[in-house]
Amino acid sequence: MDQFEVKPLFGEGPIHWYTPTNATLWMGLAIAAIAALMVMGTKGRAVIPSRSQSMAELVYGFVRKMVEDVAGKDALPYFPYIFTLFLFILFANFLGLIPTSFTTTSHIAVTAILAACVFLTVTAVGFIKNGVGFLSLFWVSSAPLALRPILAVIELISYFVRPVSHSIRLAGNLMAGHAVLKVFAGFAGAMGVAGIAPIVGVVAIYGLEVLVSAIQAYVFTILTCVYLKDALHPHH
Repeated sequence: MDQFEVKPLFGEGPIHWYTPTNATLWMGLAIAAIAALMVMGTKGRAVIPSRSQSMAELVYGFVRKMVEDVAGKDALPYFPYIFTLFLFILFANFLGLIPTSFTTTSHIAVTAILAACVFLTVTAVGFIKNGVGFLSLFWVSSAPLALRPILAVIELISYFVRPVSHSIRLAGNLMAGHAVLKVFAGFAGAMGVAGIAPIVGVVAIYGLEVLVSAIQAYVFTILTCVYLKDALHPHH
């Protein structure tokens, strides 16, 4: 599990809030990669797009359609925030697949902040847009009257559990996948010439991890859209 250890970039000793670490380095690299694709790759704005511009437009259109289809057209003002979330998680996941790199999204400290920001933003939007009517999200009017208070408590608990499941799902999947890769790589090194089977396993798991990295970015984003839909339309 040493691959998940946060270490200072320079020297040894305790880590303070201002200490540059491998985590901050790879988060910075993720932001730089996003800027390279979305800013530098599209600065020409060519009618016949380059490869980088095509990729940027494809990702932009994909996330915009997701927001519109899941949360509705009135959720489009929040598209920049959701698009930023998707890009950061996607690039952080993919950069974490580079050998000897650091996967920032495998740390609950990172994913918990992302999930908490979504939770607070969605809750604020719900009350700003609907006022006290946002509380109708927890009142199941279609259920029998005797069950409604019980269901309201259950809905309230599930609402506050959202950021927990939102963050653990992303961090847990990334951590588990990278740990399995390390185990198979260790088998290959220990078995010597007979390590061909673990090597094949590493290649297969690596391919799976590429898929998981994209899927987890998608899942985090689409859940954000679902939560935003509940905030904008609590009566539905």
